[in-house]
Amino acid sequence: MSAWLHRTTFRKCTGRSTKLTDMGIPKENLAQGERIILQRHPHWKCLVAPMLVFVIATGTAGVLAGLASDKLDGTARTWALGTVLVIWLGMAGWFLVRPLLSWKTTHFVVTNKRVIFRNGIITRSGNDIPLPRINTIEFQHGLIDRMLHTGSLVIESASDEPLTFDNIPEVERVHALLYQEALDDASGA
Repeated sequence: MSAWLHRTTFRKCTGRSTKLTDMGIPKENLAQGERIILQRHPHWKCLVAPMLVFVIATGTAGVLAGLASDKLDGTARTWALGTVLVIWLGMAGWFLVRPLLSWKTTHFVVTNKRVIFRNGIITRSGNDIPLPRINTIEFQHGLIDRMLHTGSLVIESASDEPLTFDNIPEVERVHALLYQEALDDASGA
């Protein structure tokens, strides 16, 4: 059994009391008889660029702090080191902490009745697509996405414009699972 299927099955069978998983979808948000089939955060590739920026900013801050310590004395050194620290903290917050929180608070969930998408750090937004309203399910991924087992999922519902969900891990399996759930729902299973 693949790790992806094992995680999905494990989360479905654990029966935690307040939340179904550690992903943040409370039981109160589910309809009676609704069960979670799959939960996902965006793919980890979304965090690569923020991590690189953080490493570069940290290295640059270290070099600037070292130069300030060698070349300056007294109050000038204190001000220079303080300035470097404040700029580094600002960059770390904006380019690392914010993307990490955004990643952690973005959820793509498939239940036996609907597709749920939630995102947002301070203000939250989301979409719910009932399975009977789904007309078309597509996935898209390029060469890099194929190597990383990720991609975009495009869901077209009965009356709305197609919705694209980017950076879905294991997008082909999610596509197949969602298609199967839509077929099961249509057949009344």
